Amino acid sequence: MAENKFITDSGIVINNLYQPDSSNTNNELPGEFPYTRGVQPDMYRGKLWTMRQYAGFSTAEESNKRYKYLLANGTMGLSVAFDLPTQIGYDSDHVMSEGEVGKVGVAIDSLRDIETLFDGINLQDITTSMTINATASTLLSFYIALAKKQGADIKKISGTIQNDILKEYAARGTYIYPPKPSMRIITDIFEYCSNEVPKWNTISISGYHIREAGSTAVQEIAFTLANAKAYSEAAIAKGLDINVFGQRLSFFFNAHNNFFEEIAKFRAARRMWAKMAKDLGATNPKAMMLRFHTQTGGSTLTAQQAENNIARVTLQALAAVMGGTQSLHTNGFDEALNLPTEAAARTALRTQQIIAFESGVVDTVDPMGGSYFVEELTNQVEAQAWKYIEKIDAMGGSVSAIEEGYMQNEIATASYKYQKDIENSEKVIVGVNKFAVKEEVAPPSFRINDSIRIEQTEKLNKLKAERNNSLVQANIESLEQAAKDGRNVMPHIIEAVENLATLGEIADTFRGVFGEYKA
Repeated sequence: MAENKFITDSGIVINNLYQPDSSNTNNELPGEFPYTRGVQPDMYRGKLWTMRQYAGFSTAEESNKRYKYLLANGTMGLSVAFDLPTQIGYDSDHVMSEGEVGKVGVAIDSLRDIETLFDGINLQDITTSMTINATASTLLSFYIALAKKQGADIKKISGTIQNDILKEYAARGTYIYPPKPSMRIITDIFEYCSNEVPKWNTISISGYHIREAGSTAVQEIAFTLANAKAYSEAAIAKGLDINVFGQRLSFFFNAHNNFFEEIAKFRAARRMWAKMAKDLGATNPKAMMLRFHTQTGGSTLTAQQAENNIARVTLQALAAVMGGTQSLHTNGFDEALNLPTEAAARTALRTQQIIAFESGVVDTVDPMGGSYFVEELTNQVEAQAWKYIEKIDAMGGSVSAIEEGYMQNEIATASYKYQKDIENSEKVIVGVNKFAVKEEVAPPSFRINDSIRIEQTEKLNKLKAERNNSLVQANIESLEQAAKDGRNVMPHIIEAVENLATLGEIADTFRGVFGEYKA
């Protein structure tokens, strides 16, 4: 609230009352272009969203236990978190990995780790989402190699790799190579999967991390859609058909606390992408449908009075469902303190199940459609987002805007303002700057021990002693030449990992050809 005005987190002024003539409600139906009201005509009456719980920590053995626990409690799909060395292309025994192995996700160095991670889990029977970007080509290759070893038909396996490197430059920082070669590897993945793994979602274009870095809701969808346009244009320039690869694009958004703005954001994003895809040449309806995964807002969770986070996550999850998400992860209430305990992860999953089976909000399609307030707010979010996209287009697109620092500066400015509003108590955070208590009992914590790196190093030493090192070297040289020649690198990565080349060896090969990006 400022100057007796009520405003959203994106600065949109909220009127006291909304009348029919202010909403511009049209007669659009769910499942019809431009999909404001949802991508399916029956939405959750036909099929609920996929309930995922993002998990990964310590070793592959420990993460495998958590996956089996989650599956036993009703999770519909897996979502893998990787540790920082895995994300930036270092094996666990590398000097840069010290202190980080297994801490924020599971440590994966080779195909053997992936085999352990999914031990007892049939990859053809589940969908798996992997939050991985700079090394996405290698992790997907591990997954494909394991599916083949399991006897799966790789044309039938399904899941998603995040593979969204542009938001790493703009907001998150786990990039390795410069933007242009990174984009080249991504389009190689598009091309390979279109032919060989057609059910795989080859990219999850992420607004989540843009929002976690401090953006507004409007900036989140504007920058995400601008990045989606850049990926699509790069793929089209490579000769790929948007009507084919466009069907395998997926999106990943954040859900924050401003309930109605979040719903409007999801609706506006669908409408905007439908228009953008059509302008890029899409004629297949499935290539114009924005399908998205949602995660509740990690940055909204507080260490103070951590149990309050259960209420926050519930509101955020409900906004995602009312906004028409296809997949959802709900955060554990203790995640501001540590990785979620099993009890917190179960409560987070039960939150989704209560919404799905007890609330009644899934019984009709687009229950917010026709709300004068939501329709007008959708229009305003869309209008502001288009203004950002027009600026980015004028700069030459997302890659140029990132290289010029435009996105980074806009996010930093929004983040600074949000934090100042909290410090000035213009923005109330319950339990932090209002309704605080002096003494609190911390919930049970979940910690990772520091012996993980030793265990992983021992595994790597054993692997290198047992594998055919001359064959691996030949594979690495073949990959290096393909990277230099401009040929698709995916078949070469898959062959290398099948012969037990490590993630770090493949990343170092690309480092040697492309160099490393320095912000």
